[in-house]
Amino acid sequence: MWLSCERCQRLQQAAVAQCAMDATALIIFLLITFFGSYIQAVAGFAMGMLIVAVAGGWRLLEIETLAAVVSILSFTNSLLALWGQVQQVHWRLFTWLALGQLPALLLGLFILDTLGANARWLLELCLGVFLTSGALGMLLKPQPLRRVSSPWVAWLTGVCGGTLGGMFSASGPVLGLFGFSQPLPLTVIRATLLASFLLVTSSRTVMIGSRGELTQTVLAYVALALPVVLVGTWMGRVMVPPVSEATLKKAAFWLILVMGIWVGVTAVMNGTLASAQIA
Repeated sequence: MWLSCERCQRLQQAAVAQCAMDATALIIFLLITFFGSYIQAVAGFAMGMLIVAVAGGWRLLEIETLAAVVSILSFTNSLLALWGQVQQVHWRLFTWLALGQLPALLLGLFILDTLGANARWLLELCLGVFLTSGALGMLLKPQPLRRVSSPWVAWLTGVCGGTLGGMFSASGPVLGLFGFSQPLPLTVIRATLLASFLLVTSSRTVMIGSRGELTQTVLAYVALALPVVLVGTWMGRVMVPPVSEATLKKAAFWLILVMGIWVGVTAVMNGTLASAQIA
């Protein structure tokens, strides 16, 4: 693994001193990371969206830092969950999704940089709208199509998912809606989604790493959360959920919906307050 045990220990020690989180906030972050990694291992998506929703909703981390942390954690989760199931990937759909995702990642990062530097409240509003609409979309179970989507539909889905992946490292709602509407076995849908997340998160991590944005803080949070992701992913693969998969996903999406509304409302309030102060 790219992080040695010794380096993990140093980063964990640095995290305790450097991360601006109190004990309660850190526990919440780790718990939601575990919950998200377990659900993604079971269902094939939702980890990034859950972590971004809770940690972003409570402002535990800046959105840019949070997205970088989620990219690495989701990459690890997707890699482990996909292990031994590569043969299940629907390669035609994956290829067209990838052709849309990769260039759109750059667009998403550009939007993140622009809004983060010039209109922080607008960036948070985008996050709130994304979380709310994504949760509502997933709560309304898509009806399976009669035939597998055409290449241009898969490409367009990849563009939308890649843009959101670049901004928030959470393209689950778009790809999830697309995947679960396909008339394919669940194992194929799950493997294809995991392969798409693996591509997006690894590419995004390389992109921000080349810009020097894998900071000590980002690596410290990764070091703290990585063991939790490993345990959650392992449990998702070997342990049957105590409730049905549908119930598990519904609970996750209701939580995301509530946090999305909260983020959106507070962002509008902050934007209104900032405008009033300028005036």
